Amino acid sequence: MDNSQKMKYHAGEAKGQTQEKVSNMMDKAADAAQSAKESMQEAGQQVKAKVQGAADVVKDAINK
Repeated sequence: MDNSQKMKYHAGEAKGQTQEKVSNMMDKAADAAQSAKESMQEAGQQVKAKVQGAADVVKDAINK
């Protein structure tokens, strides 16, 4: 293998490694975004339940 072939080989290796790292980073970012979305949905559900509970207390107080 001459020098230019070695350089091309190493450049291809580096490109492949870079693509793999970028792919892994993108996967981690997607996972983090999904986790954040789920956390926000859960928080929203909790707030909704608390508001509904407070509304029920007010309705009960008015109806007495």
